[in-house]
Amino acid sequence: MTPASSHSPLGRPPLRTVQVLGGGDAGSSAHVRSLAAGLVARGVEVTVCAPAEAERTYDFTGAGADHVHVPRSSDPASVAALRAVCAGADLVHAHGLHASLRAVLALGGRRGRTPFVVTRHGRVHAEGARAPLLRVLERRVMRSATVVLGATSDLVDRARLNGARDARLGPVALPDRTRRAAGPQDPDRTRPKIRAELGALGRPLLITVGSLERHRGHDVLLDAARAWRRLDPVPLVVVAGEGPLRGELQRRIEDEGLPVALIGRRDDVTDLLAAADLALLPNHRGAGRSVLAQEALHTGLPLVAGGTGDIVELVGDAAELVPPGDAAALADAVVALLGDAARREALRDRGTRQAATWPTEDETVAQVLSVYDELTRPAPLF
Repeated sequence: MTPASSHSPLGRPPLRTVQVLGGGDAGSSAHVRSLAAGLVARGVEVTVCAPAEAERTYDFTGAGADHVHVPRSSDPASVAALRAVCAGADLVHAHGLHASLRAVLALGGRRGRTPFVVTRHGRVHAEGARAPLLRVLERRVMRSATVVLGATSDLVDRARLNGARDARLGPVALPDRTRRAAGPQDPDRTRPKIRAELGALGRPLLITVGSLERHRGHDVLLDAARAWRRLDPVPLVVVAGEGPLRGELQRRIEDEGLPVALIGRRDDVTDLLAAADLALLPNHRGAGRSVLAQEALHTGLPLVAGGTGDIVELVGDAAELVPPGDAAALADAVVALLGDAARREALRDRGTRQAATWPTEDETVAQVLSVYDELTRPAPLF
């Protein structure tokens, strides 16, 4: 580990950073928690500005950071609270578009003096009248940032197209959930228990994880589930997550008699994956480095994913890839995998090798810190 003193050269005080988090999906929130722990261990002062519920879930103060409650809205009170914290910072780092917009408003005239880093974890999806507004806000954020770190090459290219002055690839490591929990669970003990709880004894268990929003492709998943009803035994599809489409999806499941269970938000996703037979990612357009894909490969769970670009960059040949939005292709790929134990085992082996190529948490922190050092290094006297 890099000694703390290496970041306070010549008697300079420690680097003071502010991490700005919006509502925070699981990936960006876990990344900020991991980043805070790594930076604090290297002698950097970290203040995390995030809603109180994010602190309760991710325990930023437990990582050695200070936490300041800043609501996820962009109203004047939220911006003023964030402005007060950023006033004493050497560098501000925002995660996601909404958090980045609040940081832009809070920095105001300080943007030219305070380095401003933005990490893009994925695209923001919007429909209807909100879509043009979000595109305008995205351009404003990208042009305001000193450096944009994109979690995938696609996000880096998008940042450049939107006017980013300096956009770089900054892959985000998957934080180890077991280090934040009481301890890792024994898969041999938890697997039958979880399968019994979900009603998947004696039948294949398929799982997907993610918010119940339109861009996730749950409609495609339900279309595919119609084909799986003809299998014997019929697989159970479990969807872990919450969101605005829950009522609509539940009605369709009941009306069509689909073998799908919506189980809500869970804090035992790793155990759920260890109990499953296949992981499903029905749509991955512009979603960045999928947490589900990474956890599936780490767990040794075969993955069927719909997507191109960033998902191919992430998993390579270690997953069964189908065209996004193609329910028939998704259904056929699942049926083929369930009937081919050798193919499932090959995907497990490839997944283990692919996961070994991803950056570790230490490597992610080191890359971010190198960007911080570059942006805050005093100018030479001569």
